[in-house]
Amino acid sequence: MADHQESSLTLPSEPASVRLARGYVSDVLGEWGLPAHAVRADAVRLIVSELATNAVQHTLGRSPVFTVELRLDRDEQLRIGVTDSHPRWPQRLPAAVQQDNGRGLVIIRFLAAEAGGRLTVEPTHQGGKTVWVSLPWTATGP
Repeated sequence: MADHQESSLTLPSEPASVRLARGYVSDVLGEWGLPAHAVRADAVRLIVSELATNAVQHTLGRSPVFTVELRLDRDEQLRIGVTDSHPRWPQRLPAAVQQDNGRGLVIIRFLAAEAGGRLTVEPTHQGGKTVWVSLPWTATGP
């Protein structure tokens, strides 16, 4: 496998795009050697779902599209990024037990930490941001 692989897809900021982002990521990771049924693949799909949902729901119409980006470096580290053009950075919202939303960042941080990874946010040159989740790469493991 190459030292560096990357793939990206830009989608409209609408709810149906979350499912498309998940499917895209699953397909690319399968091409890179991570079976769709692997536990790690489930975690990555959930991370992408939460990041894409945040890009759709919390940009308040100021980001007509979002981009999902995957980078695999030396078969060691997978970076998952979701970029939107809204300048506001993600914030952990207080979530009561009975609420249906407000837990996305908590879920993402937990899944990243559980896998030995981390979440970071970087500004874009256009004034938006990319939320990155870096994970150790395990193509054949659980």
